[in-house]
Amino acid sequence: MEILENLDTLLKTFWLVAIPTSIIFIIQTIMTFIGADSSDGIEADFDGDLSGADAPFQLFSLRNLINFLLGFSWTGISFYTTISNKSFLIILSLVVGILFVYLFFIIIRQVQKLAEDNSFKIASTLNKTAEVYLTIPENKKGKGKIMISINGAYHELEAMTEKDKIPSGSVVRVVKIENNNILIVETI
Repeated sequence: MEILENLDTLLKTFWLVAIPTSIIFIIQTIMTFIGADSSDGIEADFDGDLSGADAPFQLFSLRNLINFLLGFSWTGISFYTTISNKSFLIILSLVVGILFVYLFFIIIRQVQKLAEDNSFKIASTLNKTAEVYLTIPENKKGKGKIMISINGAYHELEAMTEKDKIPSGSVVRVVKIENNNILIVETI
């Protein structure tokens, strides 16, 4: 640290923030790539009830603090000799630090858009059309089967009708669900 002792106070401060922040950032990055850090930034670094919140991003987290300090300190170091007005340099460093946090927010938001729930839910069959696979007897006297496409995947499900018999190959519409697993259909 002898190198830092001869520097101006402001530049020394920027370096004293940049060195530990950069080391922590490198450690966080390595931990992220090896899977040791599975946090997505939703957990808070303070006590608070966030259970009801569907927050895609937590503003007050260690990762955001590191991002802010990284942008703040390295901007100050980079422009120290270029910008002679120290107040302007500090304001610029603060703005760049905030931009680093905002950039991280945008990246996390884009990554979260990649997550997709493709699990099958029988409720998603309501008012959808399907093709009769096995003949459906009339007036709920027996079960037939239909082939229905939900989220790009075909499902073979049991179906009944409250009207006339529906032969194989007919196109039907799901009108309701009984017992959470039997579809009631009618011809179109």
